[in-house]
Amino acid sequence: MFVGYSLVYYDKAILGGATIFGMRTNLDLSVVVDPTATPPKVSTQRLSWATSLFYFGMLAGLFPLTYLFQRFDVGKTVGTVVIIWGAVAMSTAGVTDFRGLYAQRFFLGFAESIVPTAFMVIISGYYTQAEQTWRQCLWYSSTGGMTVVGSLLNYGFAHIHNASLRSWQYLYLFAGALTVLFGIVMLFLPNSPAEAWWFTSEEKVVAVERLRQGQLGMRCQKIKWEQIKEAMLDIKVWIITMMMGIAYVINGCISGFGPLIVSTFGWSAYDALLWQMPLGAICFVGILLVGYVSLKIRNVRLIMLALNCLPVIAGCAMIWKSRWYRRAATPIAGYSILGTFAPVTSLIVSLGMVNVAGNSKKSFTAAATFTFYCVGNIVGPQLIKTQTVGQHYPQLWTAVIVCYTLLVVLSALLYFMFRRENRRRDMLNLDKEEGDRIAFDDLTDKQNLHFRYAY
Repeated sequence: MFVGYSLVYYDKAILGGATIFGMRTNLDLSVVVDPTATPPKVSTQRLSWATSLFYFGMLAGLFPLTYLFQRFDVGKTVGTVVIIWGAVAMSTAGVTDFRGLYAQRFFLGFAESIVPTAFMVIISGYYTQAEQTWRQCLWYSSTGGMTVVGSLLNYGFAHIHNASLRSWQYLYLFAGALTVLFGIVMLFLPNSPAEAWWFTSEEKVVAVERLRQGQLGMRCQKIKWEQIKEAMLDIKVWIITMMMGIAYVINGCISGFGPLIVSTFGWSAYDALLWQMPLGAICFVGILLVGYVSLKIRNVRLIMLALNCLPVIAGCAMIWKSRWYRRAATPIAGYSILGTFAPVTSLIVSLGMVNVAGNSKKSFTAAATFTFYCVGNIVGPQLIKTQTVGQHYPQLWTAVIVCYTLLVVLSALLYFMFRRENRRRDMLNLDKEEGDRIAFDDLTDKQNLHFRYAY
């Protein structure tokens, strides 16, 4: 799963590197709007739409593909779609203008949409409630790890000259080929611990029984519409999904425009690629750190979430209000600490899974979470107006500061909601044996009063 989500993130982040090594001019992604100005004013609105259309594709694919892996064999369904995704990624090398890139980005997003929701549901079906945040963080940390590795790969591919293809075309062929190989591996993933081919019969029983205490149930392939209705009327589901959208406004900018933004700080195109590495390292370490702490200390997730919002707010202020000159240090420092947005998003992913029970409700929540993830990523690139580069992109940084301040407020609200509901259920003094009996009845968190929320 770590490898798979690395490919998901790399696939999106390639665009940022490719644009500063020829793709912008090769595919007419930038347009001169005022040739009389010195230097001429250039619009990157086409690049913004190329970034956003990926997430429109994700929006279109989320619910139908979530239905498929909920209804059918998860390994074969996900594996087949991933192989198709790899083929679509490789087809980017054949794109000749921005219109072709628009179409390719949409279908790429459509195919990739199956991965994050499937991974969230798979983790919740294999691990206990206490273990899930750490496990979700393990695969989610690949966003940071691949930012570091991907920056080096992009740097290397950028030095390909005088070849039959352009350097950015090799990038997409390489990423797509790796994705196809990963899809083949995914074909062998079992539906649940009870079907895991690497367990003995005794180990399968243990793997299933250890899930009983968390009251999260076992994987059920039947669609239960009453659970979906409950999810649609559950306020906490919408708070968590809205938090995901708010948190991801910044990601659409970094993945699609990161190197381009850094180059405006007075760094060369090659340096701009390498400066993605500190941000990626902070993402990687931050995600693993919050995941590990949540494993050792109970109910600390929302506190960590709020604390990690603060460096993002500070980083935006540093970029916006500092002086930009050749090789400016302050905006680069601010850009690097934006990496703490990744622990924030990983905790939101975890909150959505550990606090929802019932397979259909869980699948709906996962799909809804990544629907808002797409919305945030669509909005982000539209906030970058090249005409405002002289003012340091004020719309972008103002929006992100407001979003992350709101996240702190929503974290506090969820904290008190979950804490109050757990106390209410504790006072009911329910029979523990009854809880063990109904643990695998595929009940929702609202139906099963033995369920406790993790915050």
